Amino acid sequence: MCGIVGFVDKRFLPPDPEGVAGAMADHMRRRGPDAGGVWGDAEAGVFLAHRRLSIIDLSPGGAQPMVSADGRWVISYNGELYNTDELAEDLRHQGFVARGSSDTEVLLEGIARWGIEKTLTRANGMFAFAAWDRSQRRLYLARDRLGIKPLYWAQAGGLFLFASDLGALSSHPSWRPTLNRDAIAAYLRFGYIPAPDTIWREAHKLRPGHFLVYGDGREPRSVPYWSLDEVQSAAQQERWRDPIAAVDALDELLRDAVGRQMVSDVPLGAFLSGGIDSSVVVALMQAQSARSVQTFSIGFNEQGYDEAQHAKAVARHLGTDHHELYIAPGHAVEVLPEVAGLYDEPFSDSSQIPTYLVSELARSRVTVALSGDGGDESFGGYGRYAVGQQLWSRVARVPGWLRGGLSSTMRLLDEPQWDRVGSLLPRSLRPAMLGMRVHRLARRIRSSTATEIYLSQLSQWHQPEQLVIGGREAPTIAADAALERRLPDMLDRMQYIDTLMYLPDDILTKVDRASMGVSLECRVPLLDHRVVEFAWRIPVAWRQRDGTGKWPLRQVLYRYVPRSLVDRPKMGFGVPIDHWLRSELKDWAWSLLSPGALERTGVIHAAPVIAAWNAHQSGEQDLHYRLWTILMLQDWLGRQSGYSA
Repeated sequence: MCGIVGFVDKRFLPPDPEGVAGAMADHMRRRGPDAGGVWGDAEAGVFLAHRRLSIIDLSPGGAQPMVSADGRWVISYNGELYNTDELAEDLRHQGFVARGSSDTEVLLEGIARWGIEKTLTRANGMFAFAAWDRSQRRLYLARDRLGIKPLYWAQAGGLFLFASDLGALSSHPSWRPTLNRDAIAAYLRFGYIPAPDTIWREAHKLRPGHFLVYGDGREPRSVPYWSLDEVQSAAQQERWRDPIAAVDALDELLRDAVGRQMVSDVPLGAFLSGGIDSSVVVALMQAQSARSVQTFSIGFNEQGYDEAQHAKAVARHLGTDHHELYIAPGHAVEVLPEVAGLYDEPFSDSSQIPTYLVSELARSRVTVALSGDGGDESFGGYGRYAVGQQLWSRVARVPGWLRGGLSSTMRLLDEPQWDRVGSLLPRSLRPAMLGMRVHRLARRIRSSTATEIYLSQLSQWHQPEQLVIGGREAPTIAADAALERRLPDMLDRMQYIDTLMYLPDDILTKVDRASMGVSLECRVPLLDHRVVEFAWRIPVAWRQRDGTGKWPLRQVLYRYVPRSLVDRPKMGFGVPIDHWLRSELKDWAWSLLSPGALERTGVIHAAPVIAAWNAHQSGEQDLHYRLWTILMLQDWLGRQSGYSA
């Protein structure tokens, strides 16, 4: 796994363009601690740089940037191809003679012979790359289908920049970004900034499944080569009809996907939480390994957050070489600045902390780790899916005019007033956090569509424009009413939204930054695009069966692990932030959330934040999700310099 960066400057080059490209790459040294390289063509105004984490072909033959055998193409590549052997065999029939054994060379020579789009459609892997066509003087950027690896690009006048890390752009002397307050509004709703936007107005995320073309004097244009819409449409015509046959086929496909991702020239292991997804991955790894697979898990002493005991039981049954670390609050506080600093824009998924710590634990013994991420989005595993469907089934029975009246009546009292009403009830009948519950129900009752219900479930702050000074929230597919017609089943819609937004912009961003922060390559076999396409062919009724999600995935796992070890309510990979904000993290949090601190950064109105802080500290409400979004924003703003507000 590596980091890529570069620029094309059609106006004037900096005095030392190779040094600038090298400095941009050095910003990403954690992504590639083993080696670095720069390639440039001053006449064309293009420079590519690379940082290398050696995984396959540890020799200098895998060094980058790499030039194709015919001299036309130059590539800077981050990722792994899992069908390298098949592609190399096809290339050999066309006269390809390998100079080394890296997948970089196979990808590059495929582009030289087949072109960008055809090579991308044939590639199975996780990747982001930049390929410069020296003949046509065009730059191509590409990102894998599901967005496992990141890629940012920016344009300012005649300067075009790209990088694996947004922060690497800051090393270019002409980079003068402007704060994107509209993106901050979206961030406060979701806890991340949805693609293609970034925290900077001048910079963009390349969407998953797309490649970008820059050259010919035209504006950069993004072209899809893989589409979830097309996958979903094709799946309608190819639904599985026999559930047992589907489970058999899924078992075989997952075994192949996991086996391909176990290829490595360096030590390899896996994250294991003891849940369905990670247990499936580890079970299939151990089934194909002659030695005990090294597995890693994180635990908490706080009740309701610890899955380590479940992971240990699964590891014992499978016979893995298991390692675990229990996190004390003090440890989390110590690593928090380190973790927050890994993100080049605000990001508030608090599981970033245990993800970093389990990556750090794994890196002490291995260089590559497989993860179970992606199973929930493809197989319908999130608990909010069932909750959302139940809510809509009830709300939809109430006439629209009555829903509006009920919602308005429930909001006549604000949340603290409802809490005071609740305090008048006998203790045995007193509901916890009554105000928050009433207002949340009021918002959902007002929903005119099931998609609005789901957007409400996804939202941290429900009216973010009221918090951001000068910010207006841009629309996203999560609020697209047209989805109701395109995807009539609510579960399909929720999975579709999460696959295009939450998965790449939250889950995979978190895993990438945490693992790369300790120079660990993390692979996600459940996001082999063949597995995702297979999952969409499974009827909705099978994805959620017998009251639980991921039924097909569970059936595969039961072939390797007893039900008693894995059948339990889903916990997620959370941390007890709610408790810590009232104890170990309280002073740190107030230093960022006080009226004076908010006024200094000048982005967020203080009153709603202080009200949320006071309600959380009183114990009347649990508002740690809302507060964490502001905390991560404030922390990020405090680390910035040289930008325009």
